[in-house]
Order: sequence, then structure tokens, then C-alpha cells
Amino acid sequence: MRMILLVFVLIVPVLSNAQLNGSAILSGRIVGESQEPLAGASVYVKAAGNGAVSDSSGRFSLVVNQKFPFTIVVSSVGFAPQEIQIKNVGSRLAIQLTTQTFLANEVVVTASRTAEKILRSPVSVDKLDLRSLKETPAASFYDALGNVKGVQLTTSSITFKVPNTRGFNIPNNFRFMQLVDGIDMQASTLGVPLGNAIGPTELDIQSIEITPGAASALYGMNAINGMSNLITRNPFTSQGLSIFQRSGLNHVDGEDHSPALLTETAIRYAKAFNDKFAFKVNGSYLQAIDWISDTRLDQNPNNRNTANPAYPVLSGNDNTVYDGWNKYGDDALQLSNTVSITGLKIDGLSNRTLSVARTGYWEKDLVDPKVDNVKLDGSLYYKINATTQLSYSYRFGKMDGLFQRGNKIKLDNLVVQNHQVELKGSNFTFKAYSSSETSGDSYNVKPLADNLDLYSGGSASVWGAKYKAALNSFMTSKGDTSLRSEYLAEATRYAREQADAS
Repeated sequence: MRMILLVFVLIVPVLSNAQLNGSAILSGRIVGESQEPLAGASVYVKAAGNGAVSDSSGRFSLVVNQKFPFTIVVSSVGFAPQEIQIKNVGSRLAIQLTTQTFLANEVVVTASRTAEKILRSPVSVDKLDLRSLKETPAASFYDALGNVKGVQLTTSSITFKVPNTRGFNIPNNFRFMQLVDGIDMQASTLGVPLGNAIGPTELDIQSIEITPGAASALYGMNAINGMSNLITRNPFTSQGLSIFQRSGLNHVDGEDHSPALLTETAIRYAKAFNDKFAFKVNGSYLQAIDWISDTRLDQNPNNRNTANPAYPVLSGNDNTVYDGWNKYGDDALQLSNTVSITGLKIDGLSNRTLSVARTGYWEKDLVDPKVDNVKLDGSLYYKINATTQLSYSYRFGKMDGLFQRGNKIKLDNLVVQNHQVELKGSNFTFKAYSSSETSGDSYNVKPLADNLDLYSGGSASVWGAKYKAALNSFMTSKGDTSLRSEYLAEATRYAREQADAS
């Protein structure tokens, strides 16, 4: 990709005359060609690595310890980086850039685990930088993954979203690896990453790199469908206090739930000391009322044709093998919750059999729609020398939400923690990490409904015996010695109520 940029940057650096221990404060303002301030521009001392980021008005302040002359590098997304030499205390520079042609010089680390220009990457890597993330038409930076070519984002819950590539658009892509600063975020119990449960906050994300194809040569079989790497901001260059608040409203139709507030709050603080030590802390909280699954269609309305073909009155709402969407414990389609009521006399014919599904439970009665996500993380950084850095990071995430695989799994008070140590030099990187998970009060919705069937109505044989007794009781109340088709639907409704009652 070739780009042509005409940029005018005015930098007026000011070095304070009051110097402490050989340090000086370099401050200034960065603007564009129309004199508009450039927020988020990076300013750092070349060869030293310490730097600062301009605020919303384009101003920056940087402590330097170098002897004169030294060089600073100024860069911003979409602008050509500039090197400026500072010769003395009174240096005041005004620089106008002329039109130039240059190749895109985005740097990625995911393809080879080392920093390299994206054009020289051995595999295809798509990168979302900070500007792209801010401009994306998505609710969050994580939702922006769905806008990358070749990536599909499956939403199982407000707090649980799964990126997929290579056409594997499934709710639990076990072969798509998700990294944060090169560290695998997979949950040990479920074997998949829990969306962005312990990932970066909106304030700490720097960029996202996506490899839409196989990356198993470097990262193992879990990356056979692709991978994403969420890269966070460096406290040496991104310092200060930031607060983020976002609010919205869902369930505005009031059909399944009254209108509910969706809120997300985040805070970040980062500080560097003497160009050697830096730290950052992040925290965020998201809470909402999730989408409620309440579709009541019969999964297989033709079940009656094979279950009770001799009795057409048992159809529609009176289908005794009704298998509803979003209903558990009534799985007539798999015959796992179906009972055969034998030895009946219907329309004067003896030894008749009815197939009946257990009543089951609606998902909305088994799952609390309230979801939340608490994220905390802290990092310590120490520069051993100009090119070698040692860091430690800790991440904590607690999530309530829904995980979709063959059945839905309610994640309740699920806690994931991650510890990471990294030693990085100019030509090497060493990383060690550990992850732990506590499932809390999480449960699989399908087995829960099956056990509730056993608890409330007894085993299939016990429930079936009560159902049969109720049918015969209804027949007796009609003064008959044989059930009749004209009231068979009413009789089965009565029998179900009686079988479920005890």
C-alpha cells in the first residue's frame, strides 16, 4: 500500500532551566497542517526509549536525562514519524514537512513473535491500530474484530463473544487462539478463551493483530484456525489517569423484560519513574440484562406423525411430544425425555400406547438474564538497560454470562486469573505464565432440567405411572370404560398436570 501525506507539524519544545539531578523537562505542543492539535501523538527520546503521549490539546511533557545534543522522535497514526535534534536549552523548532511518498510501515509481532514490518510478515496479518479502533462502527474494540475481513464474531452473550475465521462460524471455536500481549487467555475448564473476560479494557488497548489463517507452526494446534493478539499500552509512553464511561439501553420493546440499563465503567492509571521503572493498573465493570431466549416453536412439529399417528387430535398445542425451542427436559426429538404410556384403552381398542414427552422447563426460568464482567489487572516494568526490559503482569476476571456449545452453560461467578513474567531484549524474548480458573456456581442448563424432572416428577417410570393413572381417572369421571378421541386432548392435559404436581 502506498500513501501520500502532506503534514505540517509545529513543535515548540521548552526545556526548564530548573534541572534536578541532571534531569530536564521537555514540553511542547503538536499540531497538524491545519493547526489542529494532534492527540495521542507519541514523543520519545531516541536510544533511551522514555517518552510521552500528547493530550487532547496536543500538549506533552517529558522528563529527559540525556546530554545535549539528543534526538527526539515524534510520531502519530497516519503521519510520517519525525526526528528532531535538541541542541541546547533554548532550542525552539518549527518544522514543516513536505509531500513525500513512503511505504506503509506498520509493525506487527504476531507473525514471527518478533517485531517486523507488516509487509515483510511471512503470513497474512491484519492490524487494527488505535485510530482504527476508535473509528470502528462497533460497540466496543472487541466487537471491532467482526469488521476484519475473514472474521466472524459469534455472540453467545453480552459478555461472551467468539471470533471465528476460515468459515468455522461456531459458538466455541476451540482452534482459534486468543492472546493478550502474546499470552494465551484460554480457560482451563472449558478449553476456550472466555471472550474478553480478562482481556484489556477500552482504555488500555493499543492495537489488535489478527492472523485469519493457520498459525499452528508457531503457536500449536490451538491456532490451526487462526489467532488474535490484543496488545496493550506501554506505561512508559502512555502515562496518566483515564476514566471511561459508556451507557446504553436494551429491551426497549418491553416484551421479555422491562427496559434495562447497560453500563461499562473503566479506569486506568500509569506512571513512569526515572526512565527505569513504570507501572499501570486497570479496572473495569460491565453489567447488563442479557437477551432472553423465549422462542416457543416446536423443534419438530412432525413428531406426532411418528409418535401418535393414530390420534390426529394430539397435534399443535396438544402435541404430547412437543419439543420446544429454549425448553429443556422435554427433548422428544432425541427421545431422551420421552415416556411410553402403555396398556391404554382408546376408542374401544385395548393395549394402545401414547408417546409423551416430559414437561421440561423454559430457559428463562432456569437462567438469570443479569450478566456482568469485572476486570482488574496490574503490571510492573523495569528497564535493565536501554534495550532490555523485565515485566510482571497480573490479570483477574469475574464473569456472568452464557456459553454456547451442544447445550447452554450458565457461567455464574466464574473467575479466571493469569500471572505473566516477561524478559524482552533487542533480539530475544522470554515469557512464562500461569492461568487458573474457578467455575464458581456455573452449571449446564440441560442436565439441570433433567435433574429437576427427576426431583419434581420422579423417574420416567414413576412419572409415566402417574400419567397413566390420571388418564384412567379422567376416563372414569366421564363415565366411560375407554378413552375417546373427542376428549383425548383434554385428558392428556389433565394427566400432565397431575403427573407434574407431585
